[in-house]
Amino acid sequence: MGRKRTSPVSVLFGWVRKQSMKVKIFLGILLVLFALVALKFTIEDHIYYFLASDVAHIIGIIVLLYKLVTKKTCSGISLKTQELTALFLGLKFFAGIMLHIDYDTVLDFVSFSLTIMVICMMRFKLKSTYSKELDSLPLHFVVVPVAILAILIHPHSFHYGRGLLRAFCTYLEAVSVLPQLRFIQNAKTVETFTSHYVFALGVSRFLQFAFWIILIYDTRGEYFVSFGSGYFWFLAYFTAEMVQSFILADLCYYYVKR
Repeated sequence: MGRKRTSPVSVLFGWVRKQSMKVKIFLGILLVLFALVALKFTIEDHIYYFLASDVAHIIGIIVLLYKLVTKKTCSGISLKTQELTALFLGLKFFAGIMLHIDYDTVLDFVSFSLTIMVICMMRFKLKSTYSKELDSLPLHFVVVPVAILAILIHPHSFHYGRGLLRAFCTYLEAVSVLPQLRFIQNAKTVETFTSHYVFALGVSRFLQFAFWIILIYDTRGEYFVSFGSGYFWFLAYFTAEMVQSFILADLCYYYVKR
């Protein structure tokens, strides 16, 4: 029998695994920079970054649903992260239909509906397979600080209620994956389908991160002072984006390790 052929991708990943952590970090930075440059010269309309980001998020949720339906288990999945996700998606959808319905509103509704399906399956049909003891981060540790921050810092260019709602959704989205990170740390491993879901979230976050970087580059920094109303809101919004990026980078580390 002939020798089994090894694909170039397998050879590449095998070579990367053998490198030191410093080399892996350097290669990761190079990959991010290359991706940013590629996006800069291939996508002209900035709105497509958010479209692609929403689609990546939906794909991640579909991966979870596929696991729940086919494997009949919700092991490795944080119910609290799904509940926080449903909360900010529901509020975003409500805010969207109050202003105007566009593609973003439709995608929020799709994401919200799929997330509710995940929650229902975890809470009822597959309740016996849910590792509640590993999903140990109290929800009020996340929601209460987010609500306080939204009251203190929110955009004043909107009606007070809408500005408060937008700020709450922004901050909550940034930290909604913390329970999933805590779950993985408690379990000291990451299940395959959960890791794919985490990777999809990482891709979604990277596309929004790319939007910010490229937009700031295109406007020569003017966007820093023109966004929203007041410097504090922009600083808080940008900080929330960065916090979520770092959290998902940590989760993606577990994906690569897996």
